[in-house]
Formats: sequence, C-alpha cells, structure tokens
Amino acid sequence: MTSAAPHIFTLTGNLLAERTLTFESWAPGRTQRATAESFQVGGKGINVAKMLARLGAPHTALCFTGGAAGDECFAALHASGRPFQNFPSTAPTRTGTVIRTPGQPETTFLAPDAAPDALALFACAAFLDAQPDGQVLALCGSFPGWSSSAYEPLRAALDRWLTRGILVADTYGPPLAWAVSRPVALIKINADELRTFAPDLAHLPTHATARRWIVTDGPRPIQIRDDTGSLSTATPPPIDEVSATGSGDVFFACVLQAWFHLGRDLAAAVQFALPFAAANAAHPGVADFPLPDAGSSGNFTK
Repeated sequence: MTSAAPHIFTLTGNLLAERTLTFESWAPGRTQRATAESFQVGGKGINVAKMLARLGAPHTALCFTGGAAGDECFAALHASGRPFQNFPSTAPTRTGTVIRTPGQPETTFLAPDAAPDALALFACAAFLDAQPDGQVLALCGSFPGWSSSAYEPLRAALDRWLTRGILVADTYGPPLAWAVSRPVALIKINADELRTFAPDLAHLPTHATARRWIVTDGPRPIQIRDDTGSLSTATPPPIDEVSATGSGDVFFACVLQAWFHLGRDLAAAVQFALPFAAANAAHPGVADFPLPDAGSSGNFTK
C-alpha cells in the first residue's frame, strides 16, 4: 500500500447468497425443472471487489456473514482466492434466486434484508480503526439497520476514517443521507436517488457537502460534478443488453481504479469505466465478461 496506489476496501452491508437457476423456458404458475444451477456471492461491495480483482487493483472486500447462507458465502469467497474479511453475525445472510431463460429478461427474487448484530458492527469498526491512514473505503449498497444504536460504533469509525483516509459511497436510503452531509470524496448514485434531495447536480442543497458526484441514469447521460463544482456529462455507449445486474458496480470499480491507481481526474475516470460497464450489461453474470478496449468509451461534454 502506498500513497500513490492506496488499498481499496469495499464494505457490503447486505451480503447476498445467490443461486442462479437456468431454464429452457419459464413461466409462473407451474412446476419446472432447471437445466443448470450455480451459486455466487452477491452484494454491491462484493461485485465491486470482483471487478477490482480483474483490474489487478489492491483491495479487500469487507462483509457481514451469518447462518448457513453466510457459511456458504464464506466458503465461496475463500475458494475465489480474492482477499476478504468477514465479520460473523447472528443474523442470517439474506438469500436470493435468479431465474434465467434464453431470450427472456432475468427475474430475481430476494429474501428480506438482514441487519448485522451489534458485535459484528463493533468488530467491523475496530477493523477499520486498525487500518493505516490514506486508504480508500467504499460504502456499497444498502445497510439494513443503519439508523439503529447498534450501528453507532461503525458510524463513529466512518467519521474517524474521514479525518485520515478517503471515503466514497455508492449507497441509498439512510446511509446516503448520512454521506451527503459529510465531506466524502465521492458519491455515486442514480438519478432516482438524487431526486430525493435535489433536481440535478447544479442545484444541490446547502447541506450536501460531498466533494464529488457521479449520477447515472441507465442509458441516458451521466452527470458529473468535480471538487471544483464544475459540471459535465458523459453518454454511455449503446449496447444489446443481456443483464444489467452489477453493471453499476463494475462502473464504480473502474472509476475507483482509474482515479486512485491510474491518476485520472473524475471525468476521465468515468470515460475509462464506461466500456467496462457496457460490456458487463452485454453479458450474463457480474464482472465475468471479456475485458474491453478501455479506449472505446462514450461521449463527453462539459
């Protein structure tokens, strides 16, 4: 770990033990037999870390695991060989099922969210406090129970991280509201999430003190606001979409790699990330696509 290439930690607050069932054809209301089954560990931070691994970026995925589903996730993460640190919880890891059929859109079923218990949150806070200064921490996805007293040690550790490291966020709901009002280095959200507190990046409320912003909107132009307040947009390249699942996470990982490890500014980092996100959406799975030519990006305007 060096100041030139900081280590990137991704924190997943809502891990997912996910099975994909593939059918020749599928319709609701009848019993059907799958032709293939696979297991994968999901959650935004896990997806970001998977893409960082493909890019060769120094990283560690942080997550909370519990119950039999959590044990299965732990075994899969260990078998992947990618660096991770789990914090055991009595709350069982949520489960999910993806239904995939050739020529039809994917359908995903998710079990209820599972909030980590107080001991797991305390262990995570202690782990973060023990890391050296100057590293990057990415808050990824939802954090069930964020506003509860059990989360107080972790929220305090994140405030301490802001004074000695780099905090970025791709989250929503209560943790997004928390991040918006702090000097985090970057917030990456979608247009629907932005509209909960601002019409666009040119009209942020006074309490929004995050230093940089990226707002995605599906195939529509991406809004970018850098640390000087300068605004720009970038248009994703056209694709034949197969599965958009995880494309935002691939995009976020590539932005972080380009910004922190390749020395690009924010707008250039977005341009670097666009073809990777497009390639992910054009293939099944998350971060399993052939790596594209990073020069084949979309259009940029300022």
